[in-house]
Parts: sequence; C-alpha cells; structure tokens
Amino acid sequence: MRRREFITLLGGTAVGLPLAARAQEPERRRIGVLLSPAADDLEYQGRIAAFQQALQQLGWTDARNVRIDIRWGLGWDTELIRKNVSEMVALTPDVILAIGSRIVGALQQATRTMPIVFVAVVDPVSAGFVASLARPAGNATGFTWFEYGISARWLELLKQIDPRVTRAGVLRDPANPAGIGLTAAMQGVAPSLGVELSPLGGSDAPEIERAITAFARSPNSGLIVTLGAPTIAHRGLIITLATRHRLPGGLPRPLLRHGRRLDLLRA
Repeated sequence: MRRREFITLLGGTAVGLPLAARAQEPERRRIGVLLSPAADDLEYQGRIAAFQQALQQLGWTDARNVRIDIRWGLGWDTELIRKNVSEMVALTPDVILAIGSRIVGALQQATRTMPIVFVAVVDPVSAGFVASLARPAGNATGFTWFEYGISARWLELLKQIDPRVTRAGVLRDPANPAGIGLTAAMQGVAPSLGVELSPLGGSDAPEIERAITAFARSPNSGLIVTLGAPTIAHRGLIITLATRHRLPGGLPRPLLRHGRRLDLLRA
C-alpha cells in the first residue's frame, strides 16, 4: 500500500480517500474508525468533528458518498478491542483509522490487506507495524507524535520546573512497550540531573490513583506521564491527583484537555 493512496488528518491530521479517481464514483465508500476514549470524551469528540470536516472539504460527506463507522470506548480491554476489530474488519471498509498501539496491533492480527492509518503510536517500527518510517510497506501507515528520545527532554523540563526534584515518577501503561522505551531514554540523562526514576504502573483508574498517591508521600518528587490508553482515558484524574499532591510535572500535549498544562509548582 502506498501512502499517497490516502491523506490522513486527526488532531492535526485527516483521512481522505483518493479523490481524483473516486470522487466521480456513484457508490458510497466506507471508513472505519476505532478509538480508545469513550464517546463522551470532549477532546476526541472535537477531533472526530475536525476529521469529518476535513473529509467534507475533500469531497466526502458522511451518509452521502461515504459512510463512517465509529467504535468508541475500546480502552485497554484486550477482548473488547479484539471484538470491535473483528466486527470492523467484517464490514470491509475501504480504510480504517486506528488510534493507539493496542488497536493497531489487533488490526494487523486480523488483516494484512485492509488499509490502516494509525495515529497516537510511538515507535511503529519497533512495534512491527511498519518496516521503516520512510517506507512503511505492508497495509499500515500513519503518524507518530514523537520518538523515544524526546522523553529525556521531558525530564529536563521537569527539573527546570522545580530544581528541587530528586525523584521522578514515570506513569505508564505496563502493557504498552512504548513506556519502556520512553523510560529508558529518561534513564540515560537522569544521573546527570540528580534524579532517580520510579516507574509507576497505571492500567486503570484505581491503580493510577494508588500509584500516584503512594509515590507522592516522599519529598522532592515530580511526575511524568507517558502516552497510553489508560493515561489518555484518565488524564483528568491524573491532573486532579497531581494538583492535590502538589506534584510538579507534565503531560505530553496529546494528553491535555483544551491545551491545559500540568505545570504545578510547589508553594
């Protein structure tokens, strides 16, 4: 599959189908969308609205010449993801937009021929989704927000936010290998900054709350949050907990609601 066969845009990207050839065809095309967040997630409601608007600008209007099938709330439940992936593949859409590594992985297990466009994936090469960034090959292509090395900069920024920080909790989804790579990049600069890293598991709301609450009991602590289905779904809880425990820290921009920052300096 060649990248020029479709254009992608969601949260700054959109998905379109080949216009020159297809815009004149009378039959309706089909696009599948699989998301981790729930349907009441305001951030992703806005992103889907932007996605649909971009499609319309490209000549594709839902219910007129294209049908968009959206499955919300897949979260990090493996069985739920597999069920929705199976149902989506059975609909035989022309292309599937997939948000998150777990969903992309399940899709590639289900089909190696159906075109997949992914977003919110860290290091798609190591994950096995594409052969390389320059030449994805296979049936998947898409966008990655950042590479692992950027997490070292997150730790440097945390130290700038509060120079007193000597311990940094790294909240990550234990089932997402990206968290391991991001933590490893931070570990490379942690000694020079005088910071000790503490990986914190966060697969659901109770685990996230327990991990942050326990970590915050020690002085001179800060928090870094990595991308993953649980941290996206519970970003409001994470911000609330960090505020309550006065933990300086930060979230990658994709985790922020309406541009709100988590730069919480201690008094």
